[in-house]
Amino acid sequence: MVPSGMKPDQVLDCRGLLCPLPVIKVSKAMKSLAVGQILEMLATDPGSKPDMLAWSKQTGHEILEVHEEDGVFRFLVRRTR
Repeated sequence: MVPSGMKPDQVLDCRGLLCPLPVIKVSKAMKSLAVGQILEMLATDPGSKPDMLAWSKQTGHEILEVHEEDGVFRFLVRRTR
């Protein structure tokens, strides 16, 4: 369920990892993307949602979508700089 026509440029599977590992892995992965590209991150840690929102505010990268289904959180993040 990528927002209308958006396809992630990279998928990062962080299922099974606990805070702060998903955010650390997202930070590293974002460096490999060009500005405007989209990263999809999957996580099972409920703490990943507040962590990702705080990380987005701190870094300025844009969270396009947060979706939770069957205990899996899905984040779509656009690199902004």
